[in-house]
Order: sequence, then C-alpha cells, then structure tokens
Amino acid sequence: MLHSKNQNGFTLIELLVIIAIIGILVAVVFVALDPATRFQQARDAVRQNDVQEILSAVKLHQVENDGNYLASVAAMTAGQVYMVVDGGLMVAGCDDNNDSCDTDVSADGNCVNLAGLVDQYLNNVPVSPAGAVTWDDGNAVGEEGTGYTLERDAQGAIRVRACESEQGAEIMASR
Repeated sequence: MLHSKNQNGFTLIELLVIIAIIGILVAVVFVALDPATRFQQARDAVRQNDVQEILSAVKLHQVENDGNYLASVAAMTAGQVYMVVDGGLMVAGCDDNNDSCDTDVSADGNCVNLAGLVDQYLNNVPVSPAGAVTWDDGNAVGEEGTGYTLERDAQGAIRVRACESEQGAEIMASR
C-alpha cells in the first residue's frame, strides 16, 4: 500500500529564514525612521562647526595682529567664562543666564562681543541651532547671546564651548 504524504505548512528552516528576513527589515526601518536622533546629530554637528569657526577666527585675528587679541577678547579676565555675543544682538547689559548653558558663564556682565571679527574673519557670529540665548536684565529690551561661550586662560589659550549638546558630550575646542 502506498501512503501519500500531505504536506501542509512550512518546514522549520523556512520559518527561521522568514523570521530573519523580517527582523532585518524591521531593524532597517527602525533606523531609517528615527529622524529625531538624526536631527540631534545634525544640530550637534552644526555646533561643532560653529565652535571651530569661532576659535579659528579669534586665533587668525591674533596671528594677523602680531599676537594681539581682539580688544574684547584681550579685556577678558583669564580663567573666566564669557557668553559670546554679537554687537547687533547685545543691546545693553549681560546676564550669565546659566540655566541655558551646560558650562556656566562665570558672572553677570561676562559677555564678549565678537562683532569685530565679522566681515574679515567671520561672515557673522554664529548662533546656536537652538536659537539665541535670551535674558532680561531689567531694562525694556531682552538681550541675546549666541549660545556659545569663550574662555581665555593665563597662557593665552582660547576655549570655545557650545552652551548645549544633544548627544551627551560637551562640544568644545581649544587652541
């Protein structure tokens, strides 16, 4: 007597292959559809570029002026952290506004105006992708910082930081 086999369903290997293919597709779609992380990485890349651009402009100005810093940078107290501002942004006064920055600005009044670098060394003073850092020092006009800080140590090294980073590590450059 011949016995006929009736095969209904899939073999174990076929099921494992299908599950693996579905798993790979889900992983690819999950990575591709995570725009929030991609946007965070893009904004942090802009911040890193801006930090390097500010640092390069300050140092290039120093080199081209026989080792002398821009007057506003030279007037900074060594070891103090200053909010970077542009003369067009800062109307009057300055506030440390430390709730906006990962690295605390040392004191109210610690702002460094880099407008003197515009045109020759910078197209404009960069502003953080998160927007300008604003504060109100009591007058009728709100003031704005760029979202970047500047520090000069006693040996003349410059450190530029972004006020915030979205991927964890502090965004900083020094020379």
